[in-house]
Amino acid sequence: MQNTGPNHTQRVYDLEERTRKFGENVIIFAKKVPRNIITAPILSQLIKSGTSVGANYCEADDAESKKDFKHKIGICKKEARETKHWLRMIVTAEPTFKDEAGILWQEATELNLIFNAISHKLS
Repeated sequence: MQNTGPNHTQRVYDLEERTRKFGENVIIFAKKVPRNIITAPILSQLIKSGTSVGANYCEADDAESKKDFKHKIGICKKEARETKHWLRMIVTAEPTFKDEAGILWQEATELNLIFNAISHKLS
């Protein structure tokens, strides 16, 4: 919380940190899931998409043009949505991880909505 005046607080949102933390949490989650012939490829895809959200946001932040920024934000949006898909698949393979995956799924949903809103503002 950041104090912006007497009796007034405002949350500070740092999207770069939020996407970085999301990627870290995906990695931590993936390390808990047992590896087998079914989960291994799903976990690989989950880690790729989940960590790609933050990487592409960093690229968007350093975009060379508005068009480049919009393109990178679009990739962030797609990667967040893809992460939701892989989380659903891992829960199908390992249902005992439903609750933990659900927390990540919710964050991926929120990130997807944030990037969607940014993208629409640029149109």
